[in-house]
Amino acid sequence: MKRVTILGATGSVGTSTLDLIERDSTAFEVVALTANCDVAKLAAAAKRLSAKLAVVADPTCHQALAEALAGTGIAVASGPDAVCDAARMGADWTMAAIVGTAGLKPVLAALESGQAVALANKESLVSAGDLMMQAAAATGATLLPVDSEHNAVFQCLETQNADRIARIILTASGGPFRERTLDEMRAITPKQAVAHPNWSMGAKISVDSATMMNKGLELIEAFHLFPVSVEQLDVIVHRQSVIHSMVEYVDGSVLAQLGSPDMRVPIAHALAWPRRMETPCQRLDLATIGRLDFEAPDYERFPCLKLAREALAAGGARPAILNAANEVAVAAFLKGQIGFLEIAAIVADTLNRYDPAAPDTLDQVLAIDAEARSLAGERVKDCVA
Repeated sequence: MKRVTILGATGSVGTSTLDLIERDSTAFEVVALTANCDVAKLAAAAKRLSAKLAVVADPTCHQALAEALAGTGIAVASGPDAVCDAARMGADWTMAAIVGTAGLKPVLAALESGQAVALANKESLVSAGDLMMQAAAATGATLLPVDSEHNAVFQCLETQNADRIARIILTASGGPFRERTLDEMRAITPKQAVAHPNWSMGAKISVDSATMMNKGLELIEAFHLFPVSVEQLDVIVHRQSVIHSMVEYVDGSVLAQLGSPDMRVPIAHALAWPRRMETPCQRLDLATIGRLDFEAPDYERFPCLKLAREALAAGGARPAILNAANEVAVAAFLKGQIGFLEIAAIVADTLNRYDPAAPDTLDQVLAIDAEARSLAGERVKDCVA
């Protein structure tokens, strides 16, 4: 029986993970579940799966969680430190699905405990990739990528031929505006931007897909996850989202992982690794799909992808600044404070205004993140004014 902890159990990835565990509950023992503030959903999941511990990150929700779980024997804790403690509780496998920089310390705590960590928190590798990979190497922790693209590469990567990789090719759907002109994109609304054509995702990641920043962040993650240089990372637009990514080898062979666009497929791969488990996901019917289309990304219409590539090439603090500024800009766009094209402009402006030394500690990463957010926020205020 595999002992599992889910950090961010009430979000999209967390609930999909719970769904898979409940379908094969005899194979898993739930050690801990955490959430930010959704007490009702967290308590219900903890009861269903007989979790040992339930943690809510918001301390003001402690009493409500304690009351919801009274008499169950499930331990209750609250606060950011308690989330990190949950990550250290000795699970065999931890799903790291906390969104944003709030997930950095818990991910590091899990890696420092030497666990297998299924990574769905982008910020861990985008903002603190060097630190996270150093922690994993020091303890022997296994990083299992959950993003569909990185999981696809993980499945296609022949470890015995890792030095024979020519390219890693990440596929991108292109989002809902892949055929819009720049002028047309000026009038895009938040409602249009969150309507992804292939995937069911949260608002922030849907906007990132629409700007193609999501693919840029994934390039940075791939650099840390896999043994390749920046020059060996490519992106291709594949609107059907059937091929999730590819690995090209020096002999000209290209291995691709295909599947229906359902996040439970990569989650299941990480959850059962190194074996495989059954899922209820729709099976791929290539005859019905009929065709697969590909095109090169357009860096002029989607400058966020170019900004991410440049940040990756520069290294140091640049990826952390890119990520922080983008989060602020996307939040402002979703609130109707700025236009769609201003997202990239605010990120570029923040990168131009702030260039600190490379961080050596997680606290330094968080300080850089905070300063970048402040500078991006100033630019948002200028746009609103």
